[in-house]
Amino acid sequence: MPKTITLRLDDEAYESLLKHSEVEKRPLSNYIEMAALEYSRSQEFVDDEEMIAIFSNRALMQRLKKASKEAKKRKGRFVV
Repeated sequence: MPKTITLRLDDEAYESLLKHSEVEKRPLSNYIEMAALEYSRSQEFVDDEEMIAIFSNRALMQRLKKASKEAKKRKGRFVV
């Protein structure tokens, strides 16, 4: 079931979002919802530069491999 929220924006942010929503021919509320979802999803995944940094960090890779082996053996503590 859809939820209603109240959002306080300064005039500049409101005008900017309104202008973008009009360009995309969307209601402002839908534009804000889609923009928030897109931003949230983009934060869930690692981009190419971050992956390169992860793979080039030998200490981190060793810890990840060790943790993976321990997880397969069901050793350790899992934090959610």
